[in-house]
Amino acid sequence: MLHKNLKPFPKDFLWGSASAAYQVEGAWDEDGKGPSNWDQFVRIPGKTFKGTTGDVAVDHYHRYKEDVQLMAEMGMKAYRFSVAWARIFPQGKGAVNEKGLQFYSDLIDELIKNKIEPILTIYHWDLPQALQDQYGGWESREIVQDFTDYAVTLYKHFGDRVKYWVSLNEQNIFTGLGYRMALHPPGVKNEKLFYQVNHHANLANASAIKEFRKHVPDGKIGPSFAYSPSYAASSKPEDILSAENAEELNAHWWMDIYAWGTYPQAAWNYLAEKGLAPTIENGDFELLKEGKPDFMGVNYYQTTTFEMNPLDGVSEGKMNTSGKKGTSEDTGVPGLFKTVKNEHLERTNWDWNIDPTGLRIGLRRITNRYKLPILISENGLGEYDKLEESDVINDDYRINYLQLHLKAVQEAITDGVDMMGYCTWSFTDLLSWLNGFQKRYGFVYVNQHEEGEHDLRRIKKKSYYWYKEVIETNGRNL
Repeated sequence: MLHKNLKPFPKDFLWGSASAAYQVEGAWDEDGKGPSNWDQFVRIPGKTFKGTTGDVAVDHYHRYKEDVQLMAEMGMKAYRFSVAWARIFPQGKGAVNEKGLQFYSDLIDELIKNKIEPILTIYHWDLPQALQDQYGGWESREIVQDFTDYAVTLYKHFGDRVKYWVSLNEQNIFTGLGYRMALHPPGVKNEKLFYQVNHHANLANASAIKEFRKHVPDGKIGPSFAYSPSYAASSKPEDILSAENAEELNAHWWMDIYAWGTYPQAAWNYLAEKGLAPTIENGDFELLKEGKPDFMGVNYYQTTTFEMNPLDGVSEGKMNTSGKKGTSEDTGVPGLFKTVKNEHLERTNWDWNIDPTGLRIGLRRITNRYKLPILISENGLGEYDKLEESDVINDDYRINYLQLHLKAVQEAITDGVDMMGYCTWSFTDLLSWLNGFQKRYGFVYVNQHEEGEHDLRRIKKKSYYWYKEVIETNGRNL
């Protein structure tokens, strides 16, 4: 659809930015916080870029007032942050750590004081290590109750002030990289276990949403899904079928459960034949149907292009975590699909496709299939940023990236998509999980590195002033 005129962004549009506790807070063992699975995993040699850890990250725990002040100066309308489970329950359950609750309460108050809407993510990958040790974490159904109890604790303490909640962040990523590729904790490769772990996470998500209705009746909650819309490499029917396979197993497998409480049929039949389908117990689907979200959270970075993969074809390839362009390898599932480079798209130094139109396509697919409002909970560009003389960072490439993606959002709104808001990833630079500090996403440069001097000073990038103007004009000048 080519529109002569684009509809304006809604008046109450949530112009925001996002972060995750492990990636920004630091203070990994302060004020009663227990160790998380990430605190342990990054201590295994060779797991992260140059052995970086989140022990200090960008020290948001001690500098949150400074960071919120920078958000206020920008005029930001919303800030999405996550709570570290092990900061609230050092053992994952049992005794509550009051100092942990106080930190997030103070952060929320600081945001509200500065007219910034808090969006609270309950789980962004950092599982208390105690639960992993005790029963395997997500590998056990026991986690459903523990996660629900943790969520209810947050509802009771913050539900009076926080009205927007994200239940699970990128469930497809933390289960996939943790149990399929062994790149994230607990570092396991077990396809059958992956599908079972994912089912437990679905149950936990639904249970937490069900309880939310009792404690925050005037709030909105939904999961954030890492959506990479599938393209066919060509008009060959077998490539189109491969893209359909990918869309069903890589997207519908999660979003169908969130919205409807059911797994897609062809994917289920395939997994059952292979002996990979999760074990379902009585009451599971009833609970899943009770966990319908108020919106679909979408973390969008790229599309993926697929072609036919024979039964003896490509399987696991290498992921680029070094920032050396061209080092990623194609991956696939024999008999289902294989990724292939899309020659029509540019790529980042981490080999991520840059595809603003893909965001519009994805938003329309979600709208047409699920009829839910959408919150873009993450979208951004990870790149090398250079600090020049006089504290200048000319990140025009980031401005261009965000501008094109926001134009795609506006086009989707004109198409009829119900958009709640747009959170960039991220506000400040942060620890990029496996990629260290060299992969920067923020509007605010943080002087933090793998080596050398790093005083954690905050410096506004060119993109900071650009986004400030976007917010001030409600996106009128895109």
